[in-house]
Amino acid sequence: MMAATTSRDCAGVPRGRSRAAVAENLAWKQVGQGWQPLHGSFRRLGYSVEWHDFTLDRDLDWSRSFHPGSVEICLNLAGCGEVRAGRKTVSFTPASAGFYAQQNAALDGWRRGGERHQFITIEFSLAYLKRQIPAEASTATRLLAALFNQTAPVQAAVSNPVRLTHEQQQLALSLRHPPVPAAGHALWYQGKALEIAAALLYGSTPEEELFCERRKRLSRERVQKVIAILRENPAEPPPLEEIGRRVGCSHFYLSRIFTEEMGKTISACLRDLRMERAAALLRQGRLNVTQVAMEVGYSSLSHFSAAFHEAFGCCPGLYPLATSAQAAAKNSASAS
Repeated sequence: MMAATTSRDCAGVPRGRSRAAVAENLAWKQVGQGWQPLHGSFRRLGYSVEWHDFTLDRDLDWSRSFHPGSVEICLNLAGCGEVRAGRKTVSFTPASAGFYAQQNAALDGWRRGGERHQFITIEFSLAYLKRQIPAEASTATRLLAALFNQTAPVQAAVSNPVRLTHEQQQLALSLRHPPVPAAGHALWYQGKALEIAAALLYGSTPEEELFCERRKRLSRERVQKVIAILRENPAEPPPLEEIGRRVGCSHFYLSRIFTEEMGKTISACLRDLRMERAAALLRQGRLNVTQVAMEVGYSSLSHFSAAFHEAFGCCPGLYPLATSAQAAAKNSASAS
């Protein structure tokens, strides 16, 4: 959740003196408590690390948060989004990563409404990143070379998406809670930011797709088809055997590759989709808790309440008031 508003940003820069900070605050105003700067300052230090955790009923214009003259890496844990540069688009699905860059405001980006979004962004200024990369190394990937071209740099570019391994997902989550004392945060965050940049900037544009990569790609496509099928009707999804037939493989194999790709079972994914839908219905306020439970496929109110409490930390009858109160209490404690 987003930290309480203070007079200074996470790097100690007065907010009133930074147009970039003000613009970014406005860009994320729609998500309320769902945006949290973790470390850094794009203007002052040349990089920033931010955590996002929010659910919206409608699409979000993501591009409003992108800075001119920047390269931003997204470690996408949950939710779907896209960033487009001209005719090329990088699509972010759960457990994926990629990056996008612009000299000026040339990118378009959005996050899909009706989903819970959880992702880390690591944004670098082009000037800062160029200082970290030797001139001869910038040709290691055509995209970086195009960005740093002094005579005719590209105005905007996006990478190919890659899948986050389980270790990379754990690394992304560790950015929220650095395993070092506060005095070491600056050094730790800078090291992790550059480590992730090295992995993503140089590893996301393969020249050829080998057989193992084609198999991985096919598995990813099948997993995304499963999620789309579940999303069609989370209250009454088709049997697993039928899902397997629709995506073109046995349900035994499908269950295995789904867990490998997503880090959770198909049943767990279905539960998450049901909870996201339930939360959206409760925010709308048109249905009571029992009606919402039935709407998302629960015949037992007690089972629905237990699942909802596990997902959101409060009973459905108090949502979203309880979550707002929890966020306010957390912000008050952090401010003090």
